[in-house]
Amino acid sequence: MKSVLPILTIVAAILLIWVLAVVPMNMHLTADQAQRDGLAVTPATPAERQAYSGLGLSIANPDLIPLTYHLERPRLPSPHQVVGEMWNTIALQNITSRRSLVYHGWVTLSSTLVGFVIGTTLGILLAIGIVHNRAMDMSVMPWAIASQTIPILALAPMIIVMMGQFGIQGLLPKAVISAYLSFFPVVVGMVKGLRSPDAMQLDLLRTYHASAGQGFWKLRLPASVPYLFASFKIGISAALVGAIVAELPTGARAGFGARMLVGDQYGNPLVTWAALFAAAITAAALVAIFTAMERLTLRRMGMAAA
Repeated sequence: MKSVLPILTIVAAILLIWVLAVVPMNMHLTADQAQRDGLAVTPATPAERQAYSGLGLSIANPDLIPLTYHLERPRLPSPHQVVGEMWNTIALQNITSRRSLVYHGWVTLSSTLVGFVIGTTLGILLAIGIVHNRAMDMSVMPWAIASQTIPILALAPMIIVMMGQFGIQGLLPKAVISAYLSFFPVVVGMVKGLRSPDAMQLDLLRTYHASAGQGFWKLRLPASVPYLFASFKIGISAALVGAIVAELPTGARAGFGARMLVGDQYGNPLVTWAALFAAAITAAALVAIFTAMERLTLRRMGMAAA
């Protein structure tokens, strides 16, 4: 309860702010719709209402406040509308349907997992090279840091177009972008972990005449496991973001990014918000899986999980 209560408090505060923000955000649309339905609205004309802020219009029309939570195409959907849209597109749709978020989630997740595997493998290999080779430490690490300063929204279309020129489309270009975002946390975490043994432990291995390989497998690699899992949790979230971003400039027909585009193009924020929350839930589930794996692995190694 000590760990759950702060989380629930923050979630409750966010929900409260969200619920309160719905009223001023949607009041102008609500007033226009109410006037078309024959209800009395103050001021009486849309031109006059434009001079009012959403909050001011809410104060002038308190009877319209409940209606702001039920607009068909709101500027800011209310929580119950988002939950309803998610229920409709997750539980009530066939998982093979293009309207099913489960279907779109699998499309995005497949790119995420492939990209994460590529990025993690590359990150671990680079980290090992950086720790054991001073030339790589001086050359590769600065370039790895510099690579993360390039905006992914600018880089993603370039990668997709370049790979498209060679006939490579579909999952692989999105996986490359996911790998680009996920490899850096793994590199940094793995380098930190491999360098975490102190000088006395390294001197003890030299005293036993241990080889560099034995030092890696017996000391450096086990010491890096907690750092590696922390990097995994950051990397898998970054990989999911990369897969979604990769779907945006391509006009993809499937995936969370595609659903967000559909919501924006057809003026239906509920579709966009449902896809956003589905993506957040997917990321949370992936992080939870790695957390469980971390605890199991560290317990078997005789180490306590943080």
